[in-house]
Amino acid sequence: MDKTWLKHYDPRVSAEIDPDRYSSIVDIFEQSVKTYRDKVAYINMGQSMTFGELDEQSAQFAAYLQNSGLKRGDAVAIMMPNLLQYPVAMFGILRAGMVVVNVNPLYTARELKHQLVDSNAKAIVIVENFACTLEKVLGDTNLEHVLLTSLGDMLPAPKRWIVNFVVKRVKKMVPAYSLSDATPLMAAIKSGKDLQYTRPDIQNDELAFLQYTGGTTGVSKGAMLTHRNMIANLEQVSGILETVIEPGKDFVVTALPLYHIFALLANCLLFVKYGCRNLLITNPRDMPAFVDELSKYPFTILPGVNTLFNGLLNTPGFSELDFSNFKFGLGGGMAVQRPVAEKWQKVTGTVLLEGYGLTECSPVVTVNPPQIEAYKGAIGMPVPSTDIMLLDEDGKEVGKGEPGEMWVKGPQVMKGYLNRTESTDEILKDGWLATGDIATVDDEGYFYIVDRKKDMILVSGFNVFPNEIEEVAAMHDDVIEAAAVGVPHASSGEVVKLFIVRKNEALTEEAVITHCRAHLTGYKVPKQVVFKDDLPKTNVGKILRRELRD
Repeated sequence: MDKTWLKHYDPRVSAEIDPDRYSSIVDIFEQSVKTYRDKVAYINMGQSMTFGELDEQSAQFAAYLQNSGLKRGDAVAIMMPNLLQYPVAMFGILRAGMVVVNVNPLYTARELKHQLVDSNAKAIVIVENFACTLEKVLGDTNLEHVLLTSLGDMLPAPKRWIVNFVVKRVKKMVPAYSLSDATPLMAAIKSGKDLQYTRPDIQNDELAFLQYTGGTTGVSKGAMLTHRNMIANLEQVSGILETVIEPGKDFVVTALPLYHIFALLANCLLFVKYGCRNLLITNPRDMPAFVDELSKYPFTILPGVNTLFNGLLNTPGFSELDFSNFKFGLGGGMAVQRPVAEKWQKVTGTVLLEGYGLTECSPVVTVNPPQIEAYKGAIGMPVPSTDIMLLDEDGKEVGKGEPGEMWVKGPQVMKGYLNRTESTDEILKDGWLATGDIATVDDEGYFYIVDRKKDMILVSGFNVFPNEIEEVAAMHDDVIEAAAVGVPHASSGEVVKLFIVRKNEALTEEAVITHCRAHLTGYKVPKQVVFKDDLPKTNVGKILRRELRD
């Protein structure tokens, strides 16, 4: 295909970025909605929203929040899939000078309660499909406001009425709930028209997002990402991808959930900065419908995870799509598998670029330059203004080609974990962040992931932490001990395998999985359960997960 849009870029001589170029994400947002006011920002379920409309509605929501009794710096949670409501709510929260807490809408009541309590969230914007989960824990939180929306609320009538009716009455996707004091989100936005919005003077060291992740302890922790962290990563990614992005012209497909840090930065913030169209896919698991949606638009860029790319390649109709405008797929969140990357290039005629990052780095650390001709198995080179060192177990740097733990330093590294000084001190030392990942670097400066030092399990790009699974398993009366490990899986990268020492021989694999499903999000639920007489342990009693894995 014609590559006139591809400009020269050499990552080895990339310029340093200025993380203080903007004082806040709001500065970037305001600049974009002014420059691209009449262009389409988002499309969802066939409905378009221009940058001008996004500007007006997010300002109205910001005004509502500022006049609702909430204070600057308060945490406001968002719990929804990809809908037009998401960017309106997210940018509204930031414009009000408040902090966004992204919540996975598939969380169980236990998981939701932990995140809301830990973040001390004062308000939540939630889709009614998940309101029943919130109802179970509402009394245990400090929430003062619940803003409720339905899937079709930002669609024009009569489509809005039809979608909401079908979702609730026909498909029965909204479990019964009772939230008597909830305010309809659309009513809140509308009321903002008549309220005073005061543009706060946001400093770049103020928090923008509390993005929850896990750690070796398995406890979900809030990574404190400042405006400066996010701006720095935007500038870093821009430094590489601006050689292929055409401001105001590109058409980006957002199938990854915006509550995930990868999509938040690589889809939402980056392409708002460049004034590009963003197609929001609400339910990417419905692959035939996803492919049908792709057939309607001249898409140019598609960020995703390996399982998404693999799913598309195995969906009838995908290979027949028009790829004449397509530039590249960008893989992150989990390792891109070589067979998938090679098939992707064969079908689309474009390279599947792979990058690497983690929530604590806002998230991008390395990425392959767009100029590469074929997948090479590398996670790429460091983004501008990022230093990486590989250390052995004695803390000494290893040579090229030798494996070592990857340590990262740069302006995108988080401020720390919320209310967890000890956990922060374990991972942050003198500005360097220990990733827990084992990597190598070649003579050209390309990095390769070898293994993970942590016991984290990566299921379809989502972190699953063994301690959490083990704790839930231990809640069962017939379980004595439990150990969770990740085992390879063809489509999701890894799945959870659970080893159990049981009290009652009558306890079955099915019963354990049913128990776990009641307390865990779907991707965390064990797919295999093995019963053992005992579990391998160290001399101090710590379970040896690696031995079980091997």
